[in-house]
Amino acid sequence: MVIDRELLKQLLEISARNHKHLCPRQVLGVRIGLKGLSILGMEASPVQKKLLVISETDGCFIDGIIAATQCTVGHRTLRIEDYGKIAATFANVSTGHTVRIAPQVNVRERAWSHVSNESRHYFVQLQAYQVMSDEELLTIQPVTLTPPLEAIISNAGVRVNCGQCGEEIINGREVLIDGKPYCTACSQKAYYRINPL
Repeated sequence: MVIDRELLKQLLEISARNHKHLCPRQVLGVRIGLKGLSILGMEASPVQKKLLVISETDGCFIDGIIAATQCTVGHRTLRIEDYGKIAATFANVSTGHTVRIAPQVNVRERAWSHVSNESRHYFVQLQAYQVMSDEELLTIQPVTLTPPLEAIISNAGVRVNCGQCGEEIINGREVLIDGKPYCTACSQKAYYRINPL
């Protein structure tokens, strides 16, 4: 794919404005977002709720992904599985076509061959990631989601109360044990522990 320099510039400006500065990971987020849209045959502004993006980290990278795809957590079109990796999986909800995109393993070293008048690695990456070809910058892998796409998307609007703590569970995220609904925190290991007041 030939990089649309004007579109890239506009999306980087959006990401920088939202993030308060521009950094190499935002550039990767925009480039990976654009590539994901291209592979799935979607325009730069995909039809609402037809694209699901699962990012493998949070932070600057996400701001680039959001600028390129317009997917958000609030619209339930962006998820984070925090593996601490600069990578994202793109799923066309209508077709089920799913692809994972990440930077090439040696992308930082490759960046040096694209910038000659800079000695600071941060700025080399910032500049190079904007001009490197997709083939040199990115790895693309077809993937199968586990759990399946339908389970990830779940059922918006479904509500039940946990059989132990009584809190409401939305979107079909309850765990059934002996026919009773439980929240993930009560049925499995929670990410928090309640302390006495």
